[in-house]
Amino acid sequence: MLTVDFDRLGLQAGDRVLDMGCGAGRHAFEMYRRGADVVAFDQDGDELAKVQEWFWAMDEGGEVPAGATAETKEGDALALPFADGEFDRIVAAEVLEHIPADIQAIEELARVLRPGGTMAVSVPRWFPEIVNWKLSEDYHNVEGGHIRIYTAEELTDKVTKRGLVFEGRDYAHGLHSPYWWLKCAVGVENTEHPLPKAYHKLLVWEIVEQPAVLRWAGKVLDPLIGKSMVLYFRKPADAR
Repeated sequence: MLTVDFDRLGLQAGDRVLDMGCGAGRHAFEMYRRGADVVAFDQDGDELAKVQEWFWAMDEGGEVPAGATAETKEGDALALPFADGEFDRIVAAEVLEHIPADIQAIEELARVLRPGGTMAVSVPRWFPEIVNWKLSEDYHNVEGGHIRIYTAEELTDKVTKRGLVFEGRDYAHGLHSPYWWLKCAVGVENTEHPLPKAYHKLLVWEIVEQPAVLRWAGKVLDPLIGKSMVLYFRKPADAR
């Protein structure tokens, strides 16, 4: 289930790319399949070990083009262990809302992006997210949970003030917002309630089978209630 549009990002085979806060690796895997040289970065070593296993399996299974590379790196988003301008593309998907010092993290991302390179940043969208917060304290008030809700204007301002140019905005996962509203309404830990259980089956059908009717529904709902907001940026070619 991808959030970022890699065509819009400008991803090309041979690009060196950073998936910052990669989690389970969904974006890193797709970029590897497209022939990029991928660094999957996260602070969770156990999660990274699983991502590395998938990288090996993809390579052994012939799922990636010849010459593409993939590696994992554990570390702190506030002090990225990479050289200035090291990456052609950066993805930071659903991570900044977890980081108290988000401006410092953005500064680090801008630093390691090469002049002329592009970056995609996704966060929970303001309206679907604030509904979740209103319905349930447990949704966000957990260790490592969401600590802020961004507006598009706020996040764009924070990134452009770090020297990047805003190139566009998109929304994703419109079918997922109602699921989380249901979960928050009945209790996020209530795994047996029939409404979210039934809706979850619909989402599994969407992800696994990708039926045309749900693809169409997603295209209609994404601009209206898409759970994720994706912002695209470019570092000016003459940036120092």
